[in-house]
Parts: sequence; structure tokens; C-alpha cells
Amino acid sequence: MTAPFDRLVVLLNSTAGASGPKLGSDEKEIIQLVWQVVDLTNKTGKLCEVLVKPDYLELTDECKAQSGLQENDICIAEPLEQALHQFTQQVSNEINLGGGTTFCLCTDGQLHIRQVLHPEASNKNIMLPECMYSFFDLRKEFKKCFPDSPEIKELDVYLMAKYLNIEVDSSTYASSQVQMMAKIILTMASDPFRHSFIEPERVNHKFETGTCSKMEIVDDNTVIRARGLPWQSSDQDIARFFRGLNIAKGGAALCLNAQGRRNGEALVRFVSEEHRDLALQRHKHHMGNRYIEVYKATGEDFIKIAGGTSNEVAQFLSKENQIIIRMRGLPFTATAEEVLAFFGPSCPVTGGKEGILFVKYPDGRPTGDAFVLFSCEEYSQNALKKHKDILGKRYIELFKSTAAEVQQVLNRFTSTPLIPITPPPIIPVLPQPFVPPPSTRDCVRLRGLPYVATIEDILEFLGEHTADIRPHGVHMVLNQQGRPSGDAFIQMKSADRAFLTAQKCHKKTMKDRYIEVFQCSAEEMNIVLMGGTLNRNGLSPPPCLSPPLYAFPPPAAVIPAEAATLYQPQVLLSPRALQPSTAFYPAGAQLFMNYTAYYPSPPGSPTSLNYFPSAAAAPTVAPQPGAMIRMQSLAYGAGVKDILNLFHGYQIPPESLMTTSNCYGQSGSDALVTVPTLQSVKQDINHHCLGSHFLDLQLL
Repeated sequence: MTAPFDRLVVLLNSTAGASGPKLGSDEKEIIQLVWQVVDLTNKTGKLCEVLVKPDYLELTDECKAQSGLQENDICIAEPLEQALHQFTQQVSNEINLGGGTTFCLCTDGQLHIRQVLHPEASNKNIMLPECMYSFFDLRKEFKKCFPDSPEIKELDVYLMAKYLNIEVDSSTYASSQVQMMAKIILTMASDPFRHSFIEPERVNHKFETGTCSKMEIVDDNTVIRARGLPWQSSDQDIARFFRGLNIAKGGAALCLNAQGRRNGEALVRFVSEEHRDLALQRHKHHMGNRYIEVYKATGEDFIKIAGGTSNEVAQFLSKENQIIIRMRGLPFTATAEEVLAFFGPSCPVTGGKEGILFVKYPDGRPTGDAFVLFSCEEYSQNALKKHKDILGKRYIELFKSTAAEVQQVLNRFTSTPLIPITPPPIIPVLPQPFVPPPSTRDCVRLRGLPYVATIEDILEFLGEHTADIRPHGVHMVLNQQGRPSGDAFIQMKSADRAFLTAQKCHKKTMKDRYIEVFQCSAEEMNIVLMGGTLNRNGLSPPPCLSPPLYAFPPPAAVIPAEAATLYQPQVLLSPRALQPSTAFYPAGAQLFMNYTAYYPSPPGSPTSLNYFPSAAAAPTVAPQPGAMIRMQSLAYGAGVKDILNLFHGYQIPPESLMTTSNCYGQSGSDALVTVPTLQSVKQDINHHCLGSHFLDLQLL
């Protein structure tokens, strides 16, 4: 147990913005430091104050009222680094004159140290003195001394003073609050309470890397999701953003997208719920020129990203305090010796060959990725200078990586596909009567939605444009965990309506967030709903694995039963082989798509959600007699007009025809047609030719 301190330094700082429970939540800079040394033998030192000049000299009205300061008062003050030097020098001199050598800070709550001092020092690259890494939270100490007092969240200086019958100074200035805190501390330390200040709060000096097992239990109340990170961010950058808060060992996990690249999100695990709540207050704080969004997440989310079971990975990451570099684009024949020669003597790899981890498929084939360990920042920086240097006949991409990213990449490549499909099947993502030709841009994409947004919220956001939405035309995009990803697609009645909607609704707000609205096509919507991506780099297909040597039992279904119930039975046809398009995959590649992880959410529309009241006197259409038949072996270029020409004389409307498409948006080889009389149609049409293909009609 730590020996009790006999001297405390009461410290309060004021910022140019909010105070009280919102102190530090607005990223405003420190403008004032006020402190007083308290000798627990019933003696206090002199009250000291230092003004601090911020980089941006602008005080809010709340700041002026709380501190009594104006811009003219601080425009000639010293910057923060000099003010902190003055603080430590004066405190040390006073402690030494009193015959002491050690002291500890004491503040009113956590915000002054964790949310103000450490984040600002980090942003300004100021090295804080050692005394700033430990402090006593007076509210917690007061609760220890007086268990029957109000809860910690309700306590403040005035309430503690009233509880001890100490005269309350109604002034809101920091100097009066420091003096009241000194009186509270002396009362607690004297008879009859004799409270000892033993175990101070600690602020971590640096982030510790580590591994996480999939079997580990992570408290849901300790995890957050950070979104909007620069793509080159590392776990150390995340720790720097949350400086002052204690992240658990190995608790920063960068997320990867479907193509294995970072998607600008990270899951961060803190040591306690208290630190998690403080992290949530940094919502929309800045990392460089980018603001970072911070949301609650679950322990399950963290385990899915950071958890691992591989002994090889655990052994690779067991070396403490190592910097990890990811190599991407390696030749498949690359060896450890070639990697060591690539980096050379200026950046030696830790442990030689043992410091290199090649990522492989389950059958042992290389993926072109590898992770390399370096012992210090200097070696890692030298290594990163070799970004896009040539190894063999390929240029190599180098990125600073994390232990969680190692786990994700290994989990991605070594996991067995749940449902094998060779090659891509014909599966319509959406009910085909509502899917227009791929070239028609009659859809809109909503990006940046709140995770809690519902289809009703989207309809309210679109306002008058909801009248132009097709039936069942609202589609939420889900991530691999089946949760909303922040994107949605809307099918409009025409391309003009989609263009107008995008123009009118772009950057309107929904629940304090501005939403980006873009016009797009049905093909782009299909690809994204099945797990692909659409960004400034273009359209990328859904993620796939390619281990051709695996033998799998024949699948019972192409997509899960839960997803199949969302659509009409006649839409989900049997899979049929189709040569993959060279626009997406190399020729002859054998593809395995994991459709259990990617399927669209249930479609909705104003009518299906009762968003529009149904007309009381709306006429009803009697069901038409007839039967549905399936046409097989259609030519892939066959269109609706070609098929309807076969049924000339039967008066079949176009809406009675339903065609299929493959995963590239191309017309398929099957079609469904509702006909008035089955037998006569089969006699006339069956085994006729459409182009060079014989047709086969089947009753459904």
C-alpha cells in the first residue's frame, strides 16, 4: 500500500469555453491555472494564479462570467508550456521550504486533469511533468470519508462545503473554489475524521499493445466506436486522441472493410465505465483537421474485431513494446530472407525471421500480406520510407499496423467460407419487378445516417420526396454483424426524381447529423447491399475468398432462411453457373461468397409502413386467373421485349413478366411469366427457340 501523502496541491484550471460538468467537452484551451498548497497538518500555503495565453484568443460569454476575465487580461500572458513550468517551479520551492519533498495534486473531479490538461498538452506536444500523471479526485475521497453523502456525480465543491458546515463563498471564480477545497481537505484530514489520502488516480504514460482472446469477456460499458479516423492512423494515434483516459492493454482495434483495408473506424476498450463515459464526451473532437465521432459499442463488437485464437499470432505478438509494420502486395514466392534484405541494416527486424509473419490461406498458399516487428520508432520510420519500393517485380505498400489488425487479417484469410458457390450464382438481391436497367440512375444513396435511424426516420427526412419512392424501395445497408452501417438506398420512380431528391436533400440534418445524398444506379445499389463498396475509388464487388482445393458438402440453401423469408418465393431461383466478369475478378478464378454475412435488410416504403394513409374508397383489383411458369435456358442477352414477343396474342402485360439477374446486374437465363392458360401456352411455346436457345417451360 502507498504511504499517505502529507501535502496536497489543490489545482483548478479554467478554459476559454464551458465549465462545470461540460469542462473540456468543447476543446477550448486553458486560460488560467489556480492552485494552493495544503499541508495536512492543518496549514495552507498562499493562493497562486497564472494566466495562460491560448492560441486562439476568443472567450465565450460563459467563460467571462465564470472567470471574470477578458481578452485584454490574457493577451499578454505566457503560453501553456511556460505557465506549467512556472507552476512546477513555484510548487517545488514552496514544498522544499516547508521541509517536504513529495506532493500530489488534488482536483474537483476528473475533468481538470483528464479532459483538459492532458489532451491540450498532447495537441501542443508539451511534455507534462511527472506530478501531472497522478492526482486525487476530491469527490471520490469525500465519498470514501463520508459514505452517506450524495452520489459522486451529484457532488461539487459547494455541496461538500455545506455538508461539512463550511462557510460557502458564492463567487464562481476559481480562486474562491480552490480556497473552499483547501478547507474541505483540512476538515477531512483533522479530528474526528482523520482521512488518509493514500491511493491517487493514475494517468497512463503510454498505450500498451497486447492481444485479446475470443474467449475473453469484455464489459459492454467499457467500449466505444470511433469513426472518421484518417486511413493511416495507428493505435498510438488513437491513444493520443484519447490522452488522459486509460485504454486497456491492447484495447485499440482498427476496423477493416470488406477488402481488408482500414475503413476509418476503430473500437476502443477502456479500463472502466467512468473512462468510457469521459471518452464519449470527446465526440466530434479533432484529430488534425478531421473531427472524430465517438459512439457506444459492445464487448461483442470488440471481440469480433480484436479477438483471435491462433497460437502463431499469439506467439508473434507476445514480444512486448514492438512496432508492427504491415507489408501488402508481396510476390507469392517471397521468402523471409528476401524481406530481411528488403529492409536492410537501417531498420533491422526484431528477432530476424521470427519477427516476420506471413499471412496465408488455410491451404498454405500466400496471400501477399505479411507483418514485421521493429523494436523502436526510429527503425519503424526508416522502414516506412521504403513504401512502394520494389521487391522482386512488385512494389510493396507499407503501413503502421496494430495487434488487432493482425488478428483481423489472419481471421479473414484463415476462416473457412460458410457456403461455397462456384462461380457467382444468379441471385436477385431485390424483387426484380422493381429493379430497373443498370444504366438508369433512378436510386439515391443516403450516407452518414445515425446508427439508430429507422426507415420511418428516413421517410421523415425525405419529406415531400417520399411520394416518389417505389413500393418496397427503402433499403438499409447492414454491416457484417447485421447492424446498420449508416448507409441506405432509396429506389425512386424515375431518374429525374432521384436527381431532384439528391439536390434538395443533400446535407440536410437528421438527429443533429448532416446526411449526404447521392444519385446512383440499381447496379451500384445491388453490389453494396450484398457487401460490396461504392466510394470515390469506384465500385468494388462483395468480399470473396479463393481456396480452390477445398471440398465442401453441397449447400442446402444459397442464402439463410431468415433472409429468404424477406422475398417472394418465386424470386429466389436455383443457382446457375455464370462466367465471372473480367471487370471484377481475374478469368478462371474460383470464388466463394459468404452470403450468410451479407444480405439486405427488409425493404420498406411509405405504403408498406403505413406512412401514407390508405384511401378508404380505393378500388380493389380482383385476382386474375392463370398460372405462373418458369422459362429456362434463355439467352443472356434476352430482354423483356424479346420474351413478350413469344407470347404475342395472349395479351400478357409487361408487369406479369419477372426476369432474373446475376450478381453483376446482367440479365440472367431464367424468367417467370404469369399466363392465362397454361396448357395452350406450353403447346405453342414449349421447345421453341429464342435466338439460338431452346426454351423449357415448367409450372411453378
